[in-house]
Amino acid sequence: MTWKRVLYVLFVGLVAVVSATAGAVVGGQVVLTVAKPRAVSSVAPTAFSDVPAQLQVSNTQIETAITQTVEKLGPAVVTVIGTVPGQNTFFGRLPDGQSSGSGVIISSEGYIVTNNHVVESASDLSVILSDGTQLPAQVISTDKYADLAVLKADGQMPAVATIGNSDNLKSGETVIAIGSPLGEFRNTVTVGVISATGRALDSGNGYFMEDLLQTDAAINQGNSGGPLVNLNGEVVGINTLIVRGGNGGSAVAEGLGFAIPANTMRFIAERIITQGYFARPYLGVSYQSISPSIARRYDLPTEWGAYVTDVGFGSPAADAGLKRGDIIVSIGEQSIDEQSSYINVLFEYQPGDQVAIKALRDGQEMAFDVILGEASTK
Repeated sequence: MTWKRVLYVLFVGLVAVVSATAGAVVGGQVVLTVAKPRAVSSVAPTAFSDVPAQLQVSNTQIETAITQTVEKLGPAVVTVIGTVPGQNTFFGRLPDGQSSGSGVIISSEGYIVTNNHVVESASDLSVILSDGTQLPAQVISTDKYADLAVLKADGQMPAVATIGNSDNLKSGETVIAIGSPLGEFRNTVTVGVISATGRALDSGNGYFMEDLLQTDAAINQGNSGGPLVNLNGEVVGINTLIVRGGNGGSAVAEGLGFAIPANTMRFIAERIITQGYFARPYLGVSYQSISPSIARRYDLPTEWGAYVTDVGFGSPAADAGLKRGDIIVSIGEQSIDEQSSYINVLFEYQPGDQVAIKALRDGQEMAFDVILGEASTK
């Protein structure tokens, strides 16, 4: 029995050796097949196929009528600054302040146009050019009724603005406002359109500012006196004011800016430059404007007019026979009414003109022939 057991053990061992050898051969073949390198696909991933190795920056120069206009006229725009005296208060005198506005150079000799309200109470005036150069300036003369002033600066002028014909403007025409809002942001550019022409606004001082241009180009504090420009690079107006609300209500409006027409500016500025002042017609009376409410309160014979409170000695009014207590109701063919104040009607004429003035005296209408005198608005 012993030899049979030996043979059985030898047989089992032989089977184990053969099985192990076969398993090793088959397993190695499988490993070689799996580990064999795969061919690299020749098709690149589509998700990133359009990404360049390096980003490219475009240096395209954008030139438009607006940018060309600003480049042309910008150097002729200045910032106007001055010293405003401090006010006396219960606690003492306040320190002096600074006024600021904008202006535009209209002559190589240094003449600059701005608003009267920019320089009206200021001293030690100077202008800051677009490159930051500061030059001393002085007021040549002003016209408070048109809110215009002409300054003269000492030094080399970098550019001179071209003045356009404001009579050719149409509603919807693109315009550019250039100025120094808040006195700090020099040569700020805003763009809009001519919203309307021929506007009139009550100044609150007994007369209307007439024939104004209305624009929605942004005009902020400090833009006053700066140019309103068309796309030909011509000054068509001088920015003067904005309206935020009206009629005493709480409504707030945006985009209501107003400018003095360039033709008005040219007419006044040329006379200031040539003769040192701008002359307005002079009648020689002090007056109180009459409105329907005043007429009802004092039982006056007319709803509109100018009640004469004083007549200057030797004035055209005195020479014509006007007296205190007369109520002027018309000058020439123009009546005084809600839309036409006494001052505006008077300013339809020139110094030296002979006009017929109608006035009420003790309820009776009288006519006076007057030769208007000359008054400087400086």
